[in-house]
Amino acid sequence: MMDPDHELFVTVVDEGGLAAAGRRLHISPAMMSKRLARLEERLGAKLVHRTTRRLALTPAGEQLHADLRGILAALDEAERRVSGASAVASGPLRITAPTSFGRMHLAPYLQRFLDDHPKVELSIDLSDDFADLIDSRADLAIRITADPGAGLTAQRLATNRRILCASPAYLAQHGAPRTIADLGNHRLLAADGQMPWRLIGPSGPTKVEGHSHVRTNSSELVRELTLAGGGIALRSLWDISAALLRGDVQQILPAYEGSSDVGLFAVQLPQANPPRAISAFVDFLVTLYVPSPPWEALGERTVLP
Repeated sequence: MMDPDHELFVTVVDEGGLAAAGRRLHISPAMMSKRLARLEERLGAKLVHRTTRRLALTPAGEQLHADLRGILAALDEAERRVSGASAVASGPLRITAPTSFGRMHLAPYLQRFLDDHPKVELSIDLSDDFADLIDSRADLAIRITADPGAGLTAQRLATNRRILCASPAYLAQHGAPRTIADLGNHRLLAADGQMPWRLIGPSGPTKVEGHSHVRTNSSELVRELTLAGGGIALRSLWDISAALLRGDVQQILPAYEGSSDVGLFAVQLPQANPPRAISAFVDFLVTLYVPSPPWEALGERTVLP
């Protein structure tokens, strides 16, 4: 059986604070604080920084939390094997994913997962902000990135193909660029932090410097501006393939695409025996996106100029 103070510490981290953890464990905040201080004194290490707004783990706290979660998962799996329930995914499962991607390519399929795993208590947070797995108390993050994060367990699900595109209305008014250098004479659209564009072309990597014609922190707004004829954008195929198929946008300079280093990942904290609910959800994502995600099929059906 695990030390009660270790279980208390894990609950504090998972719930995001002493008060919430105390309510879950039916322990007063004063006693929670006393027991956490006792654990820190026993270990000779500060585990948690306490502020008025949030709880933050120290490096020692992060390491202990990761180790203890692995131990708890192993204990849970051992009990399930004895009881014959090891193959059943159950309990709370917290997922984070980018807003547009989650709405377009996760939400339509979630009921299938829930039907297959009715004992899982699913919670999903859609946000374009970077979600730290510990701070957000998430079990799994879906990330579109070139670097899923150091010290994390990441499974690559798909390459995030990105293409240059514009609406027929924009191209009719401003003409289509014939070379990559011609982009300097066009209206470019990108959310904050998305430029410069790093592309791969016939001669290797190239970079497109510039400023967005409209400044915004919203990638969804960039998409809508592109569809409305506002300029040229570098968009992920998962985001724009249906519009390509309808002819609402056209690919330009097809010899150039975003770097293939950027991929779609399922990311979790390292654990020797992750809870069955996490493993089941990763397996579910694999069925959706591996070996070829559905938006790739739409792209292949699109005749690109």
